[in-house]
Amino acid sequence: MAAAAMNTEQARFNMIEQQIRPWNVLDPEVLKLLSVVRREDFVPAAHQDLAFADLEIPLGAGPGQTMLAPKIEARMLQELGLKNTDTVLEIGAGSGYMAALLAAKAEYVYTVEIDPALVDLARKNLKNAGIVNVSVDIGDGAQGWPLYAPYDAIVVSASTPVLPDTLRRQLKIGGRLVAIVGELPAMQVQLVTRTDEDAFNTDVVFETVVAPLVNATPSEKFVF
Repeated sequence: MAAAAMNTEQARFNMIEQQIRPWNVLDPEVLKLLSVVRREDFVPAAHQDLAFADLEIPLGAGPGQTMLAPKIEARMLQELGLKNTDTVLEIGAGSGYMAALLAAKAEYVYTVEIDPALVDLARKNLKNAGIVNVSVDIGDGAQGWPLYAPYDAIVVSASTPVLPDTLRRQLKIGGRLVAIVGELPAMQVQLVTRTDEDAFNTDVVFETVVAPLVNATPSEKFVF
């Protein structure tokens, strides 16, 4: 048992040092969180051997329902720059892992998930981890979740062809949003900051490819 625990800790260390740090995740608080929040507790039993692998992990729900790769989650978390007074919205709860990371840095996290099986999974995993400052709502968050708006920070844990204005407008002024925007073959992780009532600043952080959000806003196709 001790050897297995040691192997798990070695795998966690390798994930942080070989995957996450080289991706410019250098915030010591974020790196510490990744060593404390037990990723393996949020990975389905069938994929435990992949808990620290550099890939998306299927969650056994519909197509595209996955845990993001660790380096993507870590970089998105770092870009949000959360404070312990922040209220956060996550679109796409998945297994609850990203919500657990967010909750460790923020005051409260609302995470929204469209798949009932994943709602149950996220709630169970978060409860088992002893995390109390997260609520998992069932619903379609593709256009945001106005119920508790405005938010200090929003993260979309899947891709969307375009970022809907309704979602950006649920940010407080000074609020930050991180989302993966675009379609195959090119998607960008964008950091959007609401600078005024009608002004938003957008920075492209890096490029990646991940599965799309259920009911994501489609891009407008030109018809000739």
